[in-house]
Amino acid sequence: MKRILLAFVAGFLATITFHQIAVELIRHSAWSMKPTPPFGVPSVISLSFWGGVWGIIMIPVIDRFRGAAYWLWAIIFGAIAPTLVAWFLVAPLKHQPVAGGWKPAAMTIGPIVNACWGFGTALFYRLFSGRGR
Repeated sequence: MKRILLAFVAGFLATITFHQIAVELIRHSAWSMKPTPPFGVPSVISLSFWGGVWGIIMIPVIDRFRGAAYWLWAIIFGAIAPTLVAWFLVAPLKHQPVAGGWKPAAMTIGPIVNACWGFGTALFYRLFSGRGR
């Protein structure tokens, strides 16, 4: 149970920091406070919640690796898994074009910001779990 909680907190915090810093550097639109349906929660908090859920999914996948492999798999997982779900599941549910409309500029944003999230989640998890020492 502790591992799940730490993975959620790591993913949540990595979204607010690493992910949103990358968004700001690329699009200058980070930390959006725009309310999201159905509860009117600020967008950045909603996104961070889902970052926490993804942290719960990612940590068991990457935690078996040691050294550079741990960091590499965190970045790869972050770049691929959440991006594919956003492109092919979330976008259609929100009536948005699949995969950013297949425009190369739009398609590069997701993997970059999500790779940053993956690294940040791995870092926070290591720090919180005491394995970073």
